[in-house]
Amino acid sequence: MTLPAIEHDVLAFTSGLSARLASRSRHVSAFLGAGTSRACGLPDVAQLQKTISDKLSGSEKSHFDALLKSRDLEQVLSRLRRIAAIVEGSDLIDGLDAKSATDLDARICELIVSEVSTSTCDLAPVTAFAAWVARADYTRPVEIFTVNYDLLIEQALDEQAVPYFDGFVGTTRARFRSDLVEATSSDEHHIPGLFARLWKLHGSLNWEQGKSLVVRLGVPVPSGSPAAIYPSDAKYEESRRVPFVVLQDRLRRALNEPESLTLVSGYSWSDEHLNEPFFEATKRRPRSEVIAFCYDSIPDTLAEHAVMTPNLQVITQTEAILGGIRAQWKTPTESLPTDIWKDNTVALGDFGALSKFLARATTAPLFLPAQAVADTKDDKDNDA
Repeated sequence: MTLPAIEHDVLAFTSGLSARLASRSRHVSAFLGAGTSRACGLPDVAQLQKTISDKLSGSEKSHFDALLKSRDLEQVLSRLRRIAAIVEGSDLIDGLDAKSATDLDARICELIVSEVSTSTCDLAPVTAFAAWVARADYTRPVEIFTVNYDLLIEQALDEQAVPYFDGFVGTTRARFRSDLVEATSSDEHHIPGLFARLWKLHGSLNWEQGKSLVVRLGVPVPSGSPAAIYPSDAKYEESRRVPFVVLQDRLRRALNEPESLTLVSGYSWSDEHLNEPFFEATKRRPRSEVIAFCYDSIPDTLAEHAVMTPNLQVITQTEAILGGIRAQWKTPTESLPTDIWKDNTVALGDFGALSKFLARATTAPLFLPAQAVADTKDDKDNDA
């Protein structure tokens, strides 16, 4: 006798997710990768690399193209910063001395700022996401981690009148306050819980790299000034107080909160230094969950860990890994909203659809089976 193939039920999954989102006692975070900005119309890394190559000329173009053959954009910038840090006098590495490496680094960052800050964007996905953050009513503030250096999230939060703290204090030349980033609710001086937390792990278009510190400007960094985008080895070695290291620690702390729920969208899972905190936390905290929404296929490294770690779940258009089981989605018999099921596939891997789903999330879960209703009632009773 042949047993029927296992299939996942999208209605059961979304009902359970709605129930968990309705629990005020959970610590809820979101981790946003480049795919979330692409959903708004910004270029992805591949497009950005091509644009930069097209706009460079002469020796700068030839050096950039040569470095890019075996590296991505972030790795190229890290390579240039290493060369600038170790090369002395007339010595060359990859045909570059310290000054030419520094100049090329600055030119690349200038083109990134120009391209990303002037692109036409559709703010609907991030606006829906910000609407969810605005109504989130948890005992602890929502934490938003992002590796994107554009200002889309800030624009959306401002539009929805969401107060937020990004680690900097001030307006025109804001200083980074590591003590406030590291503060907990039990500290005497901490940011009020009504402020969402926005942590930009790879810097931002409006972060200016000074000689001794990074400051946040009120506008994108002007041409000719170095933008603090993409972390590099040099930044990690300078000081534990540097924003990149402190924010990385904050991600680790959030993932290791007991009973936490972290939603990951638009992330390629290709960055080992970011993957490790997720994989380690899901092993150490079995009652916490990480849900990765993937637009395309499941990355091999993510699949490898998800099948061994039941609280690391993966959602794609055609399949999912839930409870350690990798299987296709079952066609639902009920009519579901298009942000959940569209064109015979699960739509939640698209950040635009996921943000619409979150915007509809209320204090009462959607499409709940009887057991989920009972679980949610218990959560609310415990919160009280």
